[in-house]
Amino acid sequence: MLTPSSWRHAVAAAACLAATAASAQPDTIGSVDTVFKFIGPDHKIVVEAYDDPLVKGVTCYVSRARTGGVKGALGLAEDRSEASIACVQAGVISIEKPLKQQEEVFSERTSLLFKRLRVVRMVDAARNTLVYMTYSDKVIEGSPQNSVTAVAVPASTVIPVK
Repeated sequence: MLTPSSWRHAVAAAACLAATAASAQPDTIGSVDTVFKFIGPDHKIVVEAYDDPLVKGVTCYVSRARTGGVKGALGLAEDRSEASIACVQAGVISIEKPLKQQEEVFSERTSLLFKRLRVVRMVDAARNTLVYMTYSDKVIEGSPQNSVTAVAVPASTVIPVK
């Protein structure tokens, strides 16, 4: 039986999960169904756009599997680890402050608690290029499946690095 104290802890944990999930807010570009489900949404491949929050003018498009069915509808399913990424110059590139050599740019949960899809930005200063990699990890063990893309920054824009 749950006590009032344990209810408060459960509500606080749910609020933390909701806040974490809301931190990355991509624009959904489209999706295709891969498996029909009688109950709940179909399994899909979803394409989402993420604007780099520190590099204006760069947008990353990530395609990944989204599990449907009853578990998927309730947020209890674990999505597959495979994802693909393509980042493009979608406007004039401007960088307001120095970037870390490598840092996580986006993160989105792909299971109830322990699995996340991550996008990391790396700076290739020698080539004046931003490299983006997507991968999936779990608390205990991640997946070696990954995808990488690069955006060449115009020579007139120097990438400031911390």
